[in-house]
Amino acid sequence: MPTDAIITDEDLISNPTPRLPIVLCLDTSFSMHGDPIDELQEGVESFYRSVRADEVSKHTAEISVLTFGGTVTSVAGFKSVQEEHSLPTVQASGSTPMGGAVELALDKLEERKSSYQSAGVDYYQPWLVIMTDGAPTDDIDRAVNRIAGLVEGRRLSVFAIGIGKDADMDVLSRFSPKFEPEPGRTIGRRPLRLVGLKFNEFFEWLSKSVQRVSASTPGQTIPLDISSIGDWGKID
Repeated sequence: MPTDAIITDEDLISNPTPRLPIVLCLDTSFSMHGDPIDELQEGVESFYRSVRADEVSKHTAEISVLTFGGTVTSVAGFKSVQEEHSLPTVQASGSTPMGGAVELALDKLEERKSSYQSAGVDYYQPWLVIMTDGAPTDDIDRAVNRIAGLVEGRRLSVFAIGIGKDADMDVLSRFSPKFEPEPGRTIGRRPLRLVGLKFNEFFEWLSKSVQRVSASTPGQTIPLDISSIGDWGKID
């Protein structure tokens, strides 16, 4: 068995707290060069710090970071934030293989859920955060179909965020489907466009959302705070 798997299993056994697996799927294509990539880096670091500062969520949240800029790269595997001593770094280059990145993110979430199940550790509905400033340069149909099945089955929560005026919000809508299982009830959420470069404000909101979920019981429906979304995001 690989060393990483042994370490992961030992962590689950020593800390059987219910887990919230989160994948940050981040566009680092060349168009993100300059201020956007710098602000994204700062936002990711602030997210780790905020989650780590909370006494409950630091034991619950497990964060993995994937980037898609030319190639799809795993820059941080699943690990509780209190065990993550070096923060992931991002750099801008290349094209936008968004479909491949989302598929790898879904694969990693499925693998992590299997680890929880093998260790007898409960877990919350996984989160997938997709952030992009453009449009995909690869095929996204398979990734879109996989997400649709997971969201409709209430096995995945998606946060789709467009960066800047060139972000393709129609594509993000496909990655963030909404379903109405019965009148008056909706599953899923609409994608939002980031206001300016307010990455820090978004990640602060996301960390507070992690804290709300971490304080609940797995399987319990927890409405996230939408009152402050206008501080960083808008609906087109």
